[in-house]
Amino acid sequence: MIVLIDQDDVIVDYERELFRILKGLYPEHADFFRERSHFNLDNEFPLHILELVNSVRYSLDFNLLLPPVPGSLEALAEISQKGHEVMICSSPHSYYENCVREKYAWVEKYLGRAWVERLILTPDKTLVTGDLLIDDKPEITGRKTPLWEHVLYTRKYNQYVQGKRRMTWVNWKEVLYEL
Repeated sequence: MIVLIDQDDVIVDYERELFRILKGLYPEHADFFRERSHFNLDNEFPLHILELVNSVRYSLDFNLLLPPVPGSLEALAEISQKGHEVMICSSPHSYYENCVREKYAWVEKYLGRAWVERLILTPDKTLVTGDLLIDDKPEITGRKTPLWEHVLYTRKYNQYVQGKRRMTWVNWKEVLYEL
């Protein structure tokens, strides 16, 4: 099988680290930096707070410094060791100048140079062929009807979604039992 796995908030602990940094820089606004209720950060904050968020998330080296989600690296290795083709499938920010380079550098730092060849960056994941896509985005749309099954990586902001298999790196073996 080809298993596509999203990077941000699935393999990379994006939200938790972003909010940790923001709370340190802007303690007077700490109440805004909690587990979000919207997938899209642009819909989460008033404009004056979103400007602070953007100043961090689009800054040089932000993506490179993010820690892995606990258990993610071990799970990727195990899925791969079972003979499945594991690809990291991520959408870069529209402000890509730092993001694209840093996503590649992050993969090399945490998974090794060979995994860089397994990184697919695309704004439209429906164009990518695979059997499963593990992603935290509630609904994935694009130019095509995807060939993969969307397995939802559970986050607070996608709790309302029904009818999809859900997983985290704690229960992934149970959910992906056929692997």
